[in-house]
Amino acid sequence: IANQSIITKVYFPRLILPLSAVATKLVDFLIASVILVGMMIYYGYTPHWSGLLIMPLLLIITFMAAVGGGLFLAAVNVKYRDVRYALPFFIQILLFVTPVIYPASIAGKYSWILAMNPMTGVIQTARAALLGTAVINWALIAVSFVATAVLLIVGILFFKKVERYFADVI
Repeated sequence: IANQSIITKVYFPRLILPLSAVATKLVDFLIASVILVGMMIYYGYTPHWSGLLIMPLLLIITFMAAVGGGLFLAAVNVKYRDVRYALPFFIQILLFVTPVIYPASIAGKYSWILAMNPMTGVIQTARAALLGTAVINWALIAVSFVATAVLLIVGILFFKKVERYFADVI
């Protein structure tokens, strides 16, 4: 929606627009990571070595989830303009469904329900790997990877299917 003048005048791969939004947030994340490393040095905390090795995999899974969901929602937003108003509420619900501010063990024997959220594996693994407080659950990482890969494929296919109508709708 924000780039409608570009889409209607010149043909270019429209997939670039949602990818650029995710890429700019990745740059923000890298800057925040540098600040985090500085704070870790200042406070004398050394992360567990496995955390440093597994972080690229966790970033790839997170990137796939963001791009897949972003492509799907961007395509839906072109046709249904109210999606952008409902999106903040949806993201806030996802924040509370994902164990960001609480541990997944709080659900007890129902923690398998939280495991269906692909970001649960990423967050739990990042905590376990960087803090060294728990064993890394590789099955949970595999589930997260497969779920985000499916989300990415569905997002790309849906975006490609709908993109030919973008110029007509805008």
